[in-house]
Amino acid sequence: MARTNIVTLDLNFQNKTQAIASYLIRHATGAVLVESGPGSTLSALQAGLAREGLSPRDITHVLLTHIHLDHAGAAGWLSRHGAQVFVHPNGAAHMLNPEKLIASATRIYGDRMDTLWGEFLPVLEQQLTVPQDAEEIAIGNLRFVAVNTPGHAEHHYSYLFEDLCFSGDVGGVRIPGYPYLRAPMPPPELHFGRWRESIARLRSLKFTRIAPTHFGIFDDVDWHLNELQSKLDASEKWLEETMPADPPVDELRARFVEWMNEQGRAQNLSEDVVTAYALANPLDMSVDGMVRYWKKART
Repeated sequence: MARTNIVTLDLNFQNKTQAIASYLIRHATGAVLVESGPGSTLSALQAGLAREGLSPRDITHVLLTHIHLDHAGAAGWLSRHGAQVFVHPNGAAHMLNPEKLIASATRIYGDRMDTLWGEFLPVLEQQLTVPQDAEEIAIGNLRFVAVNTPGHAEHHYSYLFEDLCFSGDVGGVRIPGYPYLRAPMPPPELHFGRWRESIARLRSLKFTRIAPTHFGIFDDVDWHLNELQSKLDASEKWLEETMPADPPVDELRARFVEWMNEQGRAQNLSEDVVTAYALANPLDMSVDGMVRYWKKART
């Protein structure tokens, strides 16, 4: 059977290519987006749609993998242009009223909030749909299946479409052109055990392509999932070796960043690619996520 065409829209986050993707799939009466991206990339999203001969009003449905700002920030704006927005049950309340989400992010990003993320509008209630785990989502002739995949966040869905899995962040962060992958581990819901269970579930689904939001479509699924599990295992081992001494968080961050930089140097990552990885997966956030996990789940 012929594959449906999927267009990878580069949202040019912070003027950097290959940091955040939104995936565009046409159907008979419009188009679907997997991920809206943040409010700060709306101009890039509209430009990408225009290159495909589309406007925001042509977007009939938006499938969100989870509600973090880089994935879902523009969903409310798109709902005001007629899009039906799909989100995990645990994230639905925050899409209707993002005040707590915005307050939490503001504590982290401070006066950089607007530059980084732009406006985060609530999704209109009548435009929000909450599918259940393993539910089929029929949009014209397109068929998606929502798959509950916690670990990165408790409100995380992956979406199966034909032979492909849109893996959000539970599928890791990977920039095209390099045999290298990172696991984004932000607070507050990082959980290594549940993430491994999600990887096992994804393996069982036997898709042949994987599309993380950061960034692109890859056809080496076995390598990708094996490498992701290896990175999670290594990160948890690093945590187990580091945390018993209870180092200050600034020292932890510095040590983790250096560890990641050593990996990058070993892969000969270019400066541009290092920047793209840092934007898609801020390393300080991963340290904060691991510390919270350690204190909540391991002590």
